[in-house]
Amino acid sequence: MGFDHVRIPIDEAQMWRDDGKCDAEAFDLLNNGLDWLEAADLNAIIDLHIIRSHYFNDKEEPPLFVAETEMERLSSLWGDLSAVLGGRDVSRVAYELLNEPVARDNRRWNQVYPYALNAIRESEPERTVLLGSNWYNSYESFPDLAVPEDEHLILTYHYYNPFFVTHYQTSWTEIGEYEGPIQYPGSPLPDSETEAIAETRRRGRERELRYIDREVIRDDMLTAVNVARAHNVPVHCGEFGCYRSVPAEIKERWYRDMASVFRELGVAWSCWDYKGSFGVIGKDGEPTGIHQWLMEE
Repeated sequence: MGFDHVRIPIDEAQMWRDDGKCDAEAFDLLNNGLDWLEAADLNAIIDLHIIRSHYFNDKEEPPLFVAETEMERLSSLWGDLSAVLGGRDVSRVAYELLNEPVARDNRRWNQVYPYALNAIRESEPERTVLLGSNWYNSYESFPDLAVPEDEHLILTYHYYNPFFVTHYQTSWTEIGEYEGPIQYPGSPLPDSETEAIAETRRRGRERELRYIDREVIRDDMLTAVNVARAHNVPVHCGEFGCYRSVPAEIKERWYRDMASVFRELGVAWSCWDYKGSFGVIGKDGEPTGIHQWLMEE
């Protein structure tokens, strides 16, 4: 398909038992996967996706941002991962500190992520590390990210705008309750959907109705890209994608615009996901067209 790396999400509950000990079978599976990737000439990002003290859909401030014991636990997790994976070629395997941090104050993440980064740097000074911004790796929070002096760093953000389009009919969002027509480019809801527009405004989510096209996407992403450029570090869009319910013609226009902006701005990317509900292939392995839209020059 032309991809050159895979972002592998791992969860603490999968990799570590309740007593805090590494689950040997889980780490064996991870190492097997990395061996398979290397054999296929694919690089990898190890993404610490969900931990017991932090889940990106937490309704309250996650314990990670409140208790220093949980910050030290994050450090310990990365210490374990580094001990197991540290022998891997630094040009082939990178680490992502935490998926979509959701501190209620962006600056709080700046106080927490060093626990993880320092744990890695104690034994792996040259390992590539991906550092995301707070509030779901939002491009908008990038100006508040304290970027450390580290020559082996990549900054990463996620992008799912317009949310009414990319998360059309998703079961886990309020937006998913809407089943009327959507459109892209433009305002994601046509003017005829007056009730849905009024309800969206009533819930205080007017921004999700804004006009979006390729140039708006580009301007959004420049918020993150400009921070990376100011610190002379690479930038990576670690997640973007459209849910399987999005009409094919809308999905095609959106993916092509995304890929065009990535190329223009020099942004590396990992799409979400491979074979799931946002998949670049269908659940039975059937082609969707997404990878061709992404790879077009």
